[in-house]
Amino acid sequence: MLAYLFVVFAFGFRFLPQTLGFTPVAASLLFFGARGEKRRMWIPLALMVTSDVLLNTFRYAYPLTWDLFVTWAWYAAILWLGTNLRENARPLRVIGAALASSVSFFLISNFTVWLSGTMYPITLSGLTVCYSMGLPFFRRGLESDLLFTCVMFAAPGLVHYFARATKSDHAAAA
Repeated sequence: MLAYLFVVFAFGFRFLPQTLGFTPVAASLLFFGARGEKRRMWIPLALMVTSDVLLNTFRYAYPLTWDLFVTWAWYAAILWLGTNLRENARPLRVIGAALASSVSFFLISNFTVWLSGTMYPITLSGLTVCYSMGLPFFRRGLESDLLFTCVMFAAPGLVHYFARATKSDHAAAA
């Protein structure tokens, strides 16, 4: 249930004004991959694709271009990466997956922006400028991926802890 809740949260979070790359998207995909139903992996993918289409069409007035398919493939890859945490979600592995998500998104998304040729010349200099212009977004993405991933993966344990503590408090009061 939490896996679905986190994906819906990430979907809605994307529509907040001025998040500037600080979103729980990667964290929710990692968590769903680790804890969600394998046969329902299409649900978070469909929600993130839908949010991209809605945001690009209505908020940003950008055309739907080929580079969105690269982003959508990245969503699927992060879901798959999350499945590797299904049996072994130790803190170091979870943090490593969050870091891999951030770095891979930065590298892939900026490369496709550069390759599209609409913002930067398709030269080595243009690629360098593209990556350097993306650094502030990378920082926010890295921060949000680490924060939301840690919170989401800690949530089941915290819920269990508080449920047990509440249950003992009621038993002690009786």
